[in-house]
Amino acid sequence: MAVYDTIGRTYAETRRPDPRIDAAIRRALGGARSVVNVGAGAGSYEPPETVLAVEPSAVMIAQRPAGLAPAVQATAEAIPLADGAVDAALAVLTIHHWPDLGRGFAEMRRVARRIVVLTWDPGMAREFWLSAEYLPDDAVEWDAARCPALETVTRLIGPGAEATPVPVPHDCTDGFFGAFWRRPEAYLDPVVRAGISNLARFGDALAPALDRLAADLESGVWHRRHAGLLGLDELDLGYRIVAGRT
Repeated sequence: MAVYDTIGRTYAETRRPDPRIDAAIRRALGGARSVVNVGAGAGSYEPPETVLAVEPSAVMIAQRPAGLAPAVQATAEAIPLADGAVDAALAVLTIHHWPDLGRGFAEMRRVARRIVVLTWDPGMAREFWLSAEYLPDDAVEWDAARCPALETVTRLIGPGAEATPVPVPHDCTDGFFGAFWRRPEAYLDPVVRAGISNLARFGDALAPALDRLAADLESGVWHRRHAGLLGLDELDLGYRIVAGRT
């Protein structure tokens, strides 16, 4: 069973693409006229040039809006396209779920002339207040361990691959893990947490951490501790676009 068959049932509700992140992805794609979206989920950030969406979860495919590219239930490790079939292969916040990272990147190199990946730098795991101050160590360490280092991603794309920071807007519409850095109360919402894979993974084990966060919000401790964040429009939490030619 694909991981999002379990945790992805409300994904389309909470993970709406943010236009600023979408613009960054489009810049990285350059002038690609044909794209395969690998680990496509419900279709967030899928450009109109997409000719095929590859997604292992039927639950996620069922949430794709009408009018998007055809979707096939398949994995990154076996992309059903011929060699060199598309200009670009796109993978958005998905590579940490792939069972065989090397094979998935080999497949993208096989079918595409350019690779664009939106990922997260696990070296910044403790930079985010939620991880540093509230989440249990095993949850933070699990999340960091499953995400490949940026050096690994650039190596797997090939020579010349470059990583570009993607700051998270304070009003980000895509509810991924770091999206609510200036809206801490959102992490208390079980629907929001259900759309964030690492928080959904630990479920009830996070109750003590969430109780402490709720208490700190009610008392004003969180706002006093993080007053410097409240005037920022965006924050670098380690999200990166890594892109290069194959």
